[in-house]
Amino acid sequence: MKKDIIVIGSGFGGLATASRLLSKGHNVTIFEKRDKPGGRAYVYEIDGFKFDGGPTVITAPFMFDDIYAAAGKKREDYFKLVPCDPFYRIFDHKGVPFDYNNDHEFILSEIDKRNPDDKAGYEEFIKTTKPIFEKGFVELADKPFLKFTDMLKVAPDLIKLQSHKSVYKYVSQFIEDEFLRRAFSFHPLLVGGNPFDTTSIYSMIHYLEREWGVHYAMGGTGSIVNGMVKLIEEQGGTVNLNAEIDEILVENGKAKGIRLKNGEIHHADVVVSNADVAFTYKNLIDKKHRKKYTDRKIERTKYSMSLFVIYFGTKKRYNDTNLEHHNIILSERYKGLLEDIFDNKKLSEDFSLYLHMPTKTDPSMAPEGHEAFYVLSPVPHLDGDTDWNEMAPKYRNAIMQFLEDNYLPDLQENIVAEHYIDPIHFQNDLNSFKGSAFSVEPILTQSAWFRPHNRSEDVDDLYFVGAGTHPGAGLPGVLSSAKIAEDLIEKQ
Repeated sequence: MKKDIIVIGSGFGGLATASRLLSKGHNVTIFEKRDKPGGRAYVYEIDGFKFDGGPTVITAPFMFDDIYAAAGKKREDYFKLVPCDPFYRIFDHKGVPFDYNNDHEFILSEIDKRNPDDKAGYEEFIKTTKPIFEKGFVELADKPFLKFTDMLKVAPDLIKLQSHKSVYKYVSQFIEDEFLRRAFSFHPLLVGGNPFDTTSIYSMIHYLEREWGVHYAMGGTGSIVNGMVKLIEEQGGTVNLNAEIDEILVENGKAKGIRLKNGEIHHADVVVSNADVAFTYKNLIDKKHRKKYTDRKIERTKYSMSLFVIYFGTKKRYNDTNLEHHNIILSERYKGLLEDIFDNKKLSEDFSLYLHMPTKTDPSMAPEGHEAFYVLSPVPHLDGDTDWNEMAPKYRNAIMQFLEDNYLPDLQENIVAEHYIDPIHFQNDLNSFKGSAFSVEPILTQSAWFRPHNRSEDVDDLYFVGAGTHPGAGLPGVLSSAKIAEDLIEKQ
């Protein structure tokens, strides 16, 4: 039966869900708080530069292909994806690089430069990640965990796959060299997790990347957002911008629509929230409708770290540096730095960085002869006592000086465009609880059934997609949540 469906938020979870439901014949309207679609994939345009606000590592591209195929379209008619090789260039604290891609022999040759004895261990590691990938991604990623019995069914397999171990501990069984342990265990940071706490199920990300590659969208991640919006509008959907939600309307225990901040009321048979799960429950649903997701439960949940991101453009190209498209620069400290971020909620003087250089692949992201970058540093969320109004400029200066001293000569005298975001931005602009960048932290006791469910446990006809619900953050997880929501709505 055709339903009127409202989607709150136009991040990738909301866009994917909207298109999937339109393909099933429903009426779908998206309401987006900001002046552009995209959610965390917002695009900043400054003086001819385009800076992607959100995910720049595109994996499992077939998941986008599936959305377009369901609509009778071809993804490549809307945006173009190109493979990145290497996937990442990872630098140790001395600036020595390590590359990896999906060429097995190439990876072994890179390991050989660091510690030849670890080649056999890496081969064993990759063999063990295949069953983890097949169970965690292929079998379970697009299946809802709505009952505890769903968890009990898979528990024996998860125990057999050593899911009780952290990613770092799991990798360390096979790899001896400390830098290589870091290089093969950093992936949880891409989805908001601490490699020393995140369940080893997330070691499948390394296998997933090898299976389908790491890609870049020409024109930036914003081109995917634009391609999704175009598809949705062709399907008859509507995207309303500058439309901030004040409340999800609940009658007799069922979601019946929304009220906007301007007082407008929009009715619906189903509401799908792509907004932060904690924010949705705490700020958009009256307490009297929340028996499970009380304010106390929301507060006691553990949330991911936040991010400090500087977007900057230079008036010169940096073609003669040792940088690739995706660069990870690891601090000398690893565990201690992560403890400061996740456990102590303390802003450290040292940092590890992800440096994105899209113009290495796509010069259109900057004016001719210019270079576009963003540099990202994981930082504590707002439970810490950092005064970001005071610290943001100082932290910015420290990062830029480090880059100038070690990777980008004469950087600061060549900067012609710049913008930064901090945890306050995640809290105020993206409505992310505590300013976390990836919502609920992906530890074992907050995964699958233990994670906020895709179908609300408090309000009927309310569904969740995005990073905070099952299966979690990262593009494959978010797109999987859209598939789950579609299936659940179709079955109701």
